[in-house]
Amino acid sequence: MNYHQVTVEIKNELDISIARQEGKELARIIGFNSVNQVRIKTVISELARNIYLYAGEGKIIVEAIEEEKRAGIRVSAIDQGPGIQDIKMALQAGYTSSGGLGAGLPGVQKLMDIINVQSTLNLGTEITAIKWCSEKMMK
Repeated sequence: MNYHQVTVEIKNELDISIARQEGKELARIIGFNSVNQVRIKTVISELARNIYLYAGEGKIIVEAIEEEKRAGIRVSAIDQGPGIQDIKMALQAGYTSSGGLGAGLPGVQKLMDIINVQSTLNLGTEITAIKWCSEKMMK
């Protein structure tokens, strides 16, 4: 197993839990404190649940990343579902297309340092979110 990248296929609710735990463990290995580990776990949960609810299946990729003086984690959610009709709207706090709390993508945006959403109707969606540690800590 590569301890610096984890890929979890999302096909059912158990897969969401597995992705959450695997991502939290990778965040711990990278050196994130417990508060940020929970934030990353929450982001993975939101993105994986969106795959399950809207696309039916897809995958979560969690990987360690490095820059000159810092390490971080990148969470990618990829599906071939119906796509997001209005990305700008979907990123607004309180917006929901499923009758939920509307905390999904806006919540991810709040918890991470960078979020990028690419979506094409009827082809799928790829969301990438990055969280940085303050300095290189990866073991």
